[in-house]
Amino acid sequence: MTQTEVLVVGAGNAAMCAALAAREAGAEVLVLERAPEGERGGNTAFTAGAMRTVYDGIDDLRALIPDLPEDAEDTTDFGSYGAEAFFDDMARVTDYRADPELVEVLVGRSHETLHWMAGHGVRFAPAYGRQAFKVDGKFRFWGGLTVEVVGGGAGLVEREHKIAAEAGIGVRYNSRAVDLLTDDSGVHGVRAVVDGATTEIEARSVVLASGGFQADAEWRTRYLGPGWDLAKVRGTRFNTGAGHRMALAAGASPAGHWSGCHAVGWDRNAPEHGDLAVGDGFQKHSYPFGIMVNADGRRFVDEGADFRNYTYAKYGRRILEQPHQMAWQVFDQQATHLLRDEYRIKEATRVEAPTLQELARRMDGVDADGFLAEVAAYNAAVRGDVPFDPTVKDGRGTRGLAVPKSNWANTLTQGPFLAFQVTCGVTFTFGGLRITPQAQVRGAEGPVLPGLFACGEIVGGLFYHNYPGGTGLTAGSVFGRIAGTQAAKYSTLF
Repeated sequence: MTQTEVLVVGAGNAAMCAALAAREAGAEVLVLERAPEGERGGNTAFTAGAMRTVYDGIDDLRALIPDLPEDAEDTTDFGSYGAEAFFDDMARVTDYRADPELVEVLVGRSHETLHWMAGHGVRFAPAYGRQAFKVDGKFRFWGGLTVEVVGGGAGLVEREHKIAAEAGIGVRYNSRAVDLLTDDSGVHGVRAVVDGATTEIEARSVVLASGGFQADAEWRTRYLGPGWDLAKVRGTRFNTGAGHRMALAAGASPAGHWSGCHAVGWDRNAPEHGDLAVGDGFQKHSYPFGIMVNADGRRFVDEGADFRNYTYAKYGRRILEQPHQMAWQVFDQQATHLLRDEYRIKEATRVEAPTLQELARRMDGVDADGFLAEVAAYNAAVRGDVPFDPTVKDGRGTRGLAVPKSNWANTLTQGPFLAFQVTCGVTFTFGGLRITPQAQVRGAEGPVLPGLFACGEIVGGLFYHNYPGGTGLTAGSVFGRIAGTQAAKYSTLF
């Protein structure tokens, strides 16, 4: 029997924020990580590290990025992103289903939580490479997403684990939690398989930060629906819903969109699970500046419906719905300078041709005649009279198409032409546990389950149908910090 005051299940960003906050509050903390040390960090290790936060201007950014150059305002228009805008984005993209109490906490504590992380040595930088374009000689940020972690998700995992080690937080790898230890008075630890041996770990409070269930093909098909067993998994192979199972068996209340998930366009030939050496490089998110066609050669989404970071997390589902669960993204030379870095990796499934006719022949699995007819109709429908501007919703759309393109529409006329084959990559599932704003897990009958807290992707109620880019890490940090603090406070009651 091992004992601790606060036990954290998981070792990604949310988990480590919980562990650090609990330790900061004076509690003894132990972290259980299912993965071996070389694969630690859950989905966090696979992210680019963008974090959505409120800020009123450059002074708020300087609080997070103290080494921001003095002349930054001369070269960059950072704009602002207020609490009202963040709240509205969360409401709008989730069809107004997101739990308003949780959203209020997420938005209201986003900046202070990133500031807390910076105080612990996590370094932030402006996300120039992904969220800014140069217009009239000045970088301009767009879409409300400005800040990223230096080193991306992998750098965040490394830094948080270093801080944890310095704080005396123990981490046990190869440790799979399988059951919560409960009685009539609440949760008192977990039963885990540690290095192949079943062990009971007693704790005064438990924080579940074990991610979603996206890496379990059977659960994906059960809850997301037929065909989801064919999706690729963007991140860790260890997020199989173990935390969900334990909590529900102990009487926790489920919440959120159990048939929904964050899913994106992902390289067709990517491996079944994420590859830490490639990270998020298999994603393909510059589709607003080209067109996306299915095996019939037909467009099936409005590529320019909104900024990329408000549509990418729902378009993976649309790709999965297409014949053979695949699509091709097509660009001409007017857009190549706007393509994100992930289009340049050697692992990309890519074809190039001097003409559209030759490109059509090289796009594996696509009806060439259907594609050429679709491009001809699209080119004829583009509103060339409206100026193109990638930093705003420019209204440069199409007229008369069954599937419109609302913004950033350019004709495909300037070769050589490029095409990238994509499928669906599932990031995390939206169904999870019902929590209070204090990150306490609620029971199915209403009251909280004493001693049980949750944070990160296991939490339900924040995301429905869609997701504003960069919100996941921020939500994990905000509720992780709350969960750790509250778990430590609860542990002092004994």
